[in-house]
Amino acid sequence: MRVYVSDRTGKNSVRLLALGMAVAATAACGAPGGENHGGPSTPASSSSSSMSGVVNDLNPDALASAVTGRAVTGHIRALQSIADAHGGNRAAGTPGYDASVDHVAQTLRDAGFDVTTPRFDFPRFDAGTTTLTADAADVRATPLQYTRGTDGRPVSAPARAVDRVGCAPGDYPADSRGAVVVVGRGECTFTRKADLATAAGAVGMVVVNSSDDPLAGATLGPDNNTSIPVVGVDRGAGGRLRDARSVTLSTTARTTTVTSRSVIAQTRTGAHDDVVMAGAHLDSVDAGPGINDNATGTAAVLETALRMGPTPSVSRGVRFAFWGAEEEGLIGSGRYVESLDDNARESISAYLNFDMLGSPNAGFFVLDGDDSDKRGAGPGPSGSDRIEAVFRRFYESRRIPTAPADLVGRSDYAPFAEAGIPIGGTETGAEQRKSADEAQKWGGRAGAPFDPSYHSARDTVDNVNTDALAISASGVGYAVATCALSSGPDIC
Repeated sequence: MRVYVSDRTGKNSVRLLALGMAVAATAACGAPGGENHGGPSTPASSSSSSMSGVVNDLNPDALASAVTGRAVTGHIRALQSIADAHGGNRAAGTPGYDASVDHVAQTLRDAGFDVTTPRFDFPRFDAGTTTLTADAADVRATPLQYTRGTDGRPVSAPARAVDRVGCAPGDYPADSRGAVVVVGRGECTFTRKADLATAAGAVGMVVVNSSDDPLAGATLGPDNNTSIPVVGVDRGAGGRLRDARSVTLSTTARTTTVTSRSVIAQTRTGAHDDVVMAGAHLDSVDAGPGINDNATGTAAVLETALRMGPTPSVSRGVRFAFWGAEEEGLIGSGRYVESLDDNARESISAYLNFDMLGSPNAGFFVLDGDDSDKRGAGPGPSGSDRIEAVFRRFYESRRIPTAPADLVGRSDYAPFAEAGIPIGGTETGAEQRKSADEAQKWGGRAGAPFDPSYHSARDTVDNVNTDALAISASGVGYAVATCALSSGPDIC
């Protein structure tokens, strides 16, 4: 899951274990429990030819039951092994990612799917070492994505605190020329601030966050034209910089053009002009192997495809997507949607997205297609409410409470929503902290992040809550089958 801006739950969450028991108690509905956290497991549906076979009598409950936590974990371990063999990550543009693409594509081809791996170029940002000092005292700083580097020559200059937040030319006085300007966050884009600072003659810019957290996930955008280095600091460091006489800034950040791939697999049955898509991003961040984020979603979608098989008896065609460069800005999914002509775009009846399905301190979130929560972003495209209802029906039948996830555009559903395609999906939480009410609802640790290892080297197979993953993965199968078996005006 892309950024904008521990004890594992299975060991200490009485509530989540109880949810696993509720799943086992409704085994006829097909949701398996976890394997590694003491939760009960549910055998595959009797309509499956075997534990690893295609579901013969396809229906939502049968496919949900066939997508087992054990099988999904097997795919996750394969992706972990790929990361281990390729420098510890599977980031787009790296050998680890290329090996992940080859593995997923070959697995689907071996199962009989028609598979393509569309290529795309994107600007890859690599942040090396960044140092910042204020009057010779070290200050922790984070480079903004797509900033220019200092080319091995540190920038030493007077510090100039901008009175306002730097969104208007008049905010930058004459003595900004030759200085490193310090601006606050807010009111306009980081790119506009950087452009104005550059026009004022500044040789660098520091953006001060509005909180005591580091300025994480801030971007200038790949097409920015600024020629100065731009970094961010927390609110406390900002105070020291505003009072400083001089600063020294060095960063080895650089941007290069990289070619990457996504994986697309299509069933051979079902209407070609009426297709449901299910997708997950395949890439990790540079910092680690990206197992919860997002080998979990990848593995659940992959296992759903294998259990459905290439020739299911369905009304709609089913297209499975494994996106590249999500962590670089939803690049793979965005380029795919851009490549569609009007007929191809209109043929997609629904897009289902799955990102981070096994968070250690898990919650169960459903994309808020109808904006029932009335907070943040509005509703999804027409029909998104019906997709949301499918997921809610799955969780309610297993007595698992859910919460709405605002459509803030942090994952690969965003390009589809922008194109007017109905969207839906699930997630179990990222870096946000679980509230006391949420801990009461789902168990786990109030005040702790849903995934304390988010975007770090600790996001390994040991980071995955297998109870939450098994429930979420079963929901993938349920929703895909429901939408594939629907037809006409019934989106799902």
